[in-house]
Amino acid sequence: MYVLRILSLVLDECGPQLCSALGKHIRLSHAFSFFLKEEVDFNWEEYLEETGATAAPHTSFRHVELSLQSSFQPGMKLEVANKGSLDTYWVATIITTCGQLLLLRYCGYGDDRKTDFWCDVMTAELHPVGWCAQNNKTLQPPEAIKEKYSDWTEFLIKELTGSRTAPANLLEGPLRGKNTVDLIVVGCILEVRDAFEPSVYWAARVQCNVGGRLCLSYVGVNDSAYDMWMFYLDTRLRPLGWAKENNLSLKPPTGENLCDLRSSSEWTEALDEATTEALKSPLPLEVFKDHADLSTHSFRAGMKLEMVSPSEPFHICPVSVTKVYNEYYFQITVDDLTAEATPTHVVCHADSPGILPVQWCLKNGVGLERPQGFESQDFDWADYLKHTGAEAAPDVCFPNASQSRGFCKDMWLEAVNPLQPSELCVARITQVKGRLLWLRLEGLTKPQPDCIVDVESMSIFPVGWCEANAYPLTHLLKTVCKCLVNGKYCCSQLFINHRCFSGPYLNKGRIAELPKAVGPGKCAVVLKEILTMLINSAYKPGRVLRELQMVEDPQWNCQEETLKAKYKGKSYRSTMRIVRTGDQVSEFCRRVCERLQCCPNLFGPTIVSDKCPENCFSQTKTKYTYYKKRKVGRPSLGENAQDGDMSKPARRRKKRKAIFVQKKRRTSIVGYHTTESPQVCQTKNTHSEIFTCISLATPESKQMQAHIRVHKYICFQRQIFCMCTENFEEEDRLVLETNPLEWSVSDVVDFITSTDCASLAKIFQEQDIDGQALLLLTLPTVQECMDLKLGPAIKLCHQIERVKVAFYSQFAN
Repeated sequence: MYVLRILSLVLDECGPQLCSALGKHIRLSHAFSFFLKEEVDFNWEEYLEETGATAAPHTSFRHVELSLQSSFQPGMKLEVANKGSLDTYWVATIITTCGQLLLLRYCGYGDDRKTDFWCDVMTAELHPVGWCAQNNKTLQPPEAIKEKYSDWTEFLIKELTGSRTAPANLLEGPLRGKNTVDLIVVGCILEVRDAFEPSVYWAARVQCNVGGRLCLSYVGVNDSAYDMWMFYLDTRLRPLGWAKENNLSLKPPTGENLCDLRSSSEWTEALDEATTEALKSPLPLEVFKDHADLSTHSFRAGMKLEMVSPSEPFHICPVSVTKVYNEYYFQITVDDLTAEATPTHVVCHADSPGILPVQWCLKNGVGLERPQGFESQDFDWADYLKHTGAEAAPDVCFPNASQSRGFCKDMWLEAVNPLQPSELCVARITQVKGRLLWLRLEGLTKPQPDCIVDVESMSIFPVGWCEANAYPLTHLLKTVCKCLVNGKYCCSQLFINHRCFSGPYLNKGRIAELPKAVGPGKCAVVLKEILTMLINSAYKPGRVLRELQMVEDPQWNCQEETLKAKYKGKSYRSTMRIVRTGDQVSEFCRRVCERLQCCPNLFGPTIVSDKCPENCFSQTKTKYTYYKKRKVGRPSLGENAQDGDMSKPARRRKKRKAIFVQKKRRTSIVGYHTTESPQVCQTKNTHSEIFTCISLATPESKQMQAHIRVHKYICFQRQIFCMCTENFEEEDRLVLETNPLEWSVSDVVDFITSTDCASLAKIFQEQDIDGQALLLLTLPTVQECMDLKLGPAIKLCHQIERVKVAFYSQFAN
């Protein structure tokens, strides 16, 4: 995959030269291109939102939930500083935990919760029981309960007998406050039960800890090919010294001929060195506090059952109980009736994942793999049991055969690749049958059948687990066309010319952060990529999405693509028709730029080095926007709609007129007379154009901090002030204590909060609208910039007009 990635980058840089060289030696009758699987940034949240898919609930992964719990447990005792008396301490009980916070209760209060208190493990003065005695510190009860018992020593003896004390290494030192899973550090030594002999253990060293998923290497084995991955809650893992304490054997592992790698003395020497090393910093026993106790089983040798294949977990096969070790462990062997068969054994216990009763596959509509060497083509359990002279394991042996833990078909999660245990993949549940899940692993270089896992498997993880633990996730791949010559559906590089005018919708600063070029590649892929960049560079991405929907031509050869945007916590989606052929890319880019009112060379196949042919960056934003509006045939606000481009089809001309009429209506000022003198109308339209342009420019322009613009607007407003005042009732008039021109953003927010538009105050705060900007707001700018519906916008504008009227009467002179 990484080789392909490098090759892709080389082609990006050297494609044209390589194409020229090839052309000298090879006659190409058709466009020659090839497809590469290229890694893309994968984001679970975006993927689920885009596809409408569902993530498996986090609560379904019991082992992950346990790994996130605190190392401290309710009921543990510790010594804590006495709040009421300096330099004294008392014993407290942990009531509950929340991360590194502990809820404590002093011993002696019984069930009284009134004085419970929280403390932070990382900052509070907490010590294990016995610390005061060792350090000559005073241990005395709080004043409030001092007289409750006459003999506190006797009370403590009873209270502490049989209780658990908080471990000293979790209260002091480098492990202080760490969660259970974080106590397992690289280099720790623990013991691993042999895969084929349940009474045999051997020491293993932690090479890596990924959220509790451990990469382990046997002590004495220096070859990483023998490393194994296990979750720390696996029943095969035990603390160092477990085998000796339980009269079990400590022998080198028997599988994969590992015993032959060293002599007996070398194995012993390696174990002694590891044990000495481990005793210097022993693994805290709290790591194993959540290990499940094994249940006793009811299996007998000779019983048959069904099981997910232990070597190839892509199918279910008949198996037999071939040995019973004790009340906890038994051996299962995959049925194979051929003479030359090499037996496949696995050690199981009552709760082993993937073991199922006879007829489970038949009852759940799942195919059962026919045993090798069994002559009958149609497998039937009754015939097979008769043929082998065996009995089926009774249902009582399988107490939880139907547990599903909340998993459903088409949910997504992250799962271990069974053929490559170090790899975790994006996975989709394709079937749920009882306690089994069928998972389709995405992004694999070699496709494989759906793997089957148990709902209690510790090889499956919730969405986002890899990211949270900084571990690589194999995810979905996309095909990108890398063209050596121009094919019909491929385009050359498209350039983003950062110096060109970015228009009213796009943020110049964000445009400057975009790459200089995208492509070459398949037209639709390259264009979708660059359009997504533009949307994410917008002041209001939702508005840009709406504008892009209007870019279309019936003559184009298009395909529909879904574009999306996020703004202020809301998600927007729209379907856009994107050209498919290279000969239409240039015109498509020009139309998009026209629609976004930016320079036609902002992006496209033309690279602009120093000076744009449009001379766009030598003009002010206002003049350029106004000029471009007239240039593309859109009538100004003071013109008649019928004066537009008459060469356009009737349907399009009607749409332009409708947009124009709406704009013209929205620029009228709320509460003003509709009958105006020609002079006032002309003045009003001129200023409406100017300030509409200002409102659609950069954030700096939207804040409108230049006093000269404000005063120009004031001159215009004074011409119509006489008409404003007579429309306000006496009781609706506002008396201002300070000049609105001097209001800060917080002053504006305070004013809006005091009106019936208080719910909109947050918008003024977010958009940094001060007093100068407030006086320039009109109905169209309120609707455009604040994305308000007509009703709330009119209501807000009424309050703004009250400020304006008060300003003109009190301060404008």
